[in-house]
Amino acid sequence: MENNLSNSLQPPSQLRHSQLTDLVLWLLRQRRRFRVVGTSMLPLLEPGVEVLIDPFAYRQQRPQPGDLVVADHPRQPGLLLLKWVVYVDANGCFLQGLNAMESTDSRKFGLVPWVGLVGQVVCRLP
Repeated sequence: MENNLSNSLQPPSQLRHSQLTDLVLWLLRQRRRFRVVGTSMLPLLEPGVEVLIDPFAYRQQRPQPGDLVVADHPRQPGLLLLKWVVYVDANGCFLQGLNAMESTDSRKFGLVPWVGLVGQVVCRLP
């Protein structure tokens, strides 16, 4: 299995706040709104925080390690997950929560296939 995992890869520690351009793109349906429910992304994203995702981000390119993404849970249809990309593989990507003790992620269900990616998290609201 090929991967791009690096010993120096650090999980994301910041997410910018939305700007006017983000809100306009959301109104034009170029961004989707997503609410964080659980504690798996603490300390970066608290439950109740809303983010905007770009659903078109991975149509032309693959995610990069360190990206925050929303993906379909591979074993529970209809459940969406917000995680960070630890590494990418030819068959999908390995996703993990920042709060490892409270996260259901690729350590339990394996790689998330490319078709399971819903979009890239671009900012928090407001």
